[in-house]
Amino acid sequence: MRPGTTQDPLTRPALRIALFTLEAAPSGEAVAGFLRRHAAEVVLIGRSDPYRPGAGGALRQGWRHWRRSGPRLLPYLFANYGLPGLRPGPTRLARLAAARGIPLHAVRDVNGKETAAALRAARPDLILSCHFDQIFTAGTLALAPRGGINLHPSLLPRQRGPVPTIWALAEDAPRFGVTVHRLVPRIDAGGILGQREVALPAGTTASAAARALHLAGLPLLDEVLAAIAAGTARETAPGLLPYCPFPPAALLRAIAARGRRLVDTADLRAAWRSLGAA
Repeated sequence: MRPGTTQDPLTRPALRIALFTLEAAPSGEAVAGFLRRHAAEVVLIGRSDPYRPGAGGALRQGWRHWRRSGPRLLPYLFANYGLPGLRPGPTRLARLAAARGIPLHAVRDVNGKETAAALRAARPDLILSCHFDQIFTAGTLALAPRGGINLHPSLLPRQRGPVPTIWALAEDAPRFGVTVHRLVPRIDAGGILGQREVALPAGTTASAAARALHLAGLPLLDEVLAAIAAGTARETAPGLLPYCPFPPAALLRAIAARGRRLVDTADLRAAWRSLGAA
C-alpha cells in the first residue's frame, strides 16, 4: 500500500486504474479527491497539456477561440485553464503522484508510442478519463482489458462536448447532472454506466457548475467502479443528440442576455486554490 492511502476492501474496487486528466480548475478538486480515495488502485496518471504544441499552443488556440467564440469565452478559459498554471512550483497533480508513488506520464499523444509504452508498463485493468482533452482510439483502449470509462459533467446525451455547463446555461430551464459512460472512439458517445441529476443554485456560473458536477460525480464513479470490478455493470445506449462544440459567439451573447455568467470573481479565487494544496 502506498504511503498516505487507506484501503477499505468493502468499498474499494479491485482494479488497476490508469487515470487520464489535465490540470484545470473544473476538475482539480475532483481529481485530488479521487486520488485520496483510490490511490492504491491507480497505477498510472496520464496528464495532458491543453496548450501542448501538438494542439496548437496557447497563442494559436487563443486566436481560434477568439475567431469562433468572440471575447466572452476568454475569461472563462483564463480562469479555468490559464490562471491555475500560473502557480509557481510543482503542480498539485505532480505532488499527489509523487507522494503516492504513482508514475506521472506527460501525454503528448494519447494514441502514440510513448503512451502505449506507459500503459503496457503499468498494466491497468481499466482506463479512467476525467476532464481529458484527447480522444482514445480503439487500439489504445484495448491496452486495458476492461476498456475505458469517462466522467462527464452533463446528463448525456445532452451537452456532448468539451464545455457542457456553458451549453446547459443556454437552455430555457438549465438541467445539470453527471454521467459515467464507456469510452469509445467518438466524443461522449459510449454506453451510459451511471447518471445522476444535480440541483444547482440559481445564478451558478458555468465555471462553478463544472467544479460542482465533477465533485458530485465521485460517488457515482465509486459505484460504477465497484460494479465493473464485480462484473455487474450494465450499460444503457445513450442515443446521440447533436455534438456541442466550443460555443459560437451568438450563443454566448444569448446567455449573457439572460443574465447568466460563465465566470465571476469567486471562480477566479477558486481556480487559484484548485491546484494548490495537495
